[in-house]
Amino acid sequence: MISTAAFIGQLFVISLVVVVAIFVVVVLVRSIRIVPQAYAGVVERLGRYRKTLQPGLNILVPFIDRMRPLVDMREQVVSFPPQPVITEDNLVVSIDTVIYFQVTDARAATYEIANYLAGVEQLTVTTLRNVVGGLNLEEALTSRDNINGQLRVVLDEATGKWGLRVNRVELKAIDPPLSIQDSMEKQMRAERDRRAVILTSEGSKQSQILEAEGARQSAILKAEGEAQAVILKAEAEAKAITTVFEAIHKGNPDAQLLAYEYLQMLPKIAEGDSNKMWIIPSELTEALKGIGQGFLPGATGNSGAKATPKA
Repeated sequence: MISTAAFIGQLFVISLVVVVAIFVVVVLVRSIRIVPQAYAGVVERLGRYRKTLQPGLNILVPFIDRMRPLVDMREQVVSFPPQPVITEDNLVVSIDTVIYFQVTDARAATYEIANYLAGVEQLTVTTLRNVVGGLNLEEALTSRDNINGQLRVVLDEATGKWGLRVNRVELKAIDPPLSIQDSMEKQMRAERDRRAVILTSEGSKQSQILEAEGARQSAILKAEGEAQAVILKAEAEAKAITTVFEAIHKGNPDAQLLAYEYLQMLPKIAEGDSNKMWIIPSELTEALKGIGQGFLPGATGNSGAKATPKA
């Protein structure tokens, strides 16, 4: 059997081995640090800044080096609660701000300021009141880009020593007092009504202009059509008269045929309800005389006949 002293010795050795193993594990755990991507770790050696760990595997001196909480190096978006700001015309407006910033120096962000988020918020509020305080309400509502630019320049310059870079500053909302909002709404409604009246008047005016232009074009086209019709009719009648005249001369008509055609045209002269009176030309007697001579060869007219004296 194993004596008590030997057993105690073996137990002591086993305990010592276990303690050494635990110590080695603790040393390894405290020596190895893995920093994720887009983060940085600040290492202190005996309370003083030693170095900044980059993403990846890093080795520290156990029990001497200590790593502070990791610093996020990505761009961060911070939205601050609405802040009351007094404008130049003594109106209180509520402004909601959003800031886009990024930590560029983990050491400065750790040691230059206790809480850089709180510092950025307070600096934003102060700068916002200084910038908007020099503008009236209308300028504040219409100059957002200008306000954003001024805020970004001031904040970027002030936070540079904290290891921060301000990329953008945006005003999400500028809310004037309720009474001012009611007045602005009435003004906007009146402006919309005025524009609607102007647009309606312009539309009516344009419609009348188009109608007048259409009527004028229609009248011009109608007049041109009537003139063309008259010209064509006159040309047709002229051709008809020329054709008849040529046919008559080519046929060498006698006086009886001409008198007959003359009588054929008399009813056409009397056509129409408005013809209450028509004048018989002097040639009618000659035409009747020609007709009488054509149908009665032995008849002679009395009018205009003269006796031939005998020798």
